[in-house]
Amino acid sequence: MAAPLDLDQLSTFIAIADTGSFTRAAEEVHRTQSAVSMQMRRLEERIGKALFQKDGRTNRLTEEGERLLTYARRMLRLNRETLAAFDDASLEGHIRIGTPDDYADRFLPEIMARFSRSNPRVELSVACEPTTNLVEHIRRGNLDLALVTHDDSKGGSEPVRREPVLWVSSANHTVHEREVLPMAFGRPNCLWRRTACAALEEDGRQYRVLFTSFSATVIATAVLSGLAVSVLPECALRPGMRVLGEADGFKPLPDCHIGLMRGHTGQVEIIDALARHISESLDNLSVPAFIEETGSFDFQSAFLNPRSKRLRPGHVMNGW
Repeated sequence: MAAPLDLDQLSTFIAIADTGSFTRAAEEVHRTQSAVSMQMRRLEERIGKALFQKDGRTNRLTEEGERLLTYARRMLRLNRETLAAFDDASLEGHIRIGTPDDYADRFLPEIMARFSRSNPRVELSVACEPTTNLVEHIRRGNLDLALVTHDDSKGGSEPVRREPVLWVSSANHTVHEREVLPMAFGRPNCLWRRTACAALEEDGRQYRVLFTSFSATVIATAVLSGLAVSVLPECALRPGMRVLGEADGFKPLPDCHIGLMRGHTGQVEIIDALARHISESLDNLSVPAFIEETGSFDFQSAFLNPRSKRLRPGHVMNGW
């Protein structure tokens, strides 16, 4: 029977992949650089494939290294979950987390599942509200942690994921071709709304805000019904939506960053554990795949494929 993989070697391998350097990885795993190099030689011998290639001073993963990285993260995560399940001193308590519903559908299933498996004694309360409300809840001590749209001008959150913000319309309607563009937005203090309105005004494009709501479901309904155009982060796109680009008269918008805000409510260990799970979950989640001009689109597979590429303007989220 083949010998099992060494978890310490896999942990070092992940550190190298994340830092791009044997030297920095050695600092993270508290080993000498020569010990790290020896671990990787043994891992490559065990796998039978080259895992790294030099790119200047950076160590990049080979294609086989990228394949192993996915498995390595899963194995170490399962190892932590297994130990936590049998740890009588594991975390116990109650933690409150908030997130806008733009992010909830896409990110919460992975976050909640992973955290609950690793911390079965922690009760998780989830609130879905806009970023502005969540920031206020954090300040008042009503939440322990919040996943928010990061605003550089205000600070207060730690960016953990970058998301393209896209112009979207219905795949089955031509509402985006109207002379006066009907729009569906969040409330006036919504960062995406302000950015989109500024872009339309700069281009001299006439528009009228037809629908306003904090609810991502309401905005998506207005778009899918062919009643309005909107702007959404890539993670919030739904089947039946079409991404609009410069060929349609819509210039690219700045990316947004998703950030973590921590409350000052005590429970530091639980907050740190959940924050780590969120960061790892968002790092591992892929993005929607290209939709080929003549091909079909599998919505679920695209989000699960770690090699998926970013969406391009003109692509349609099929399914509605």
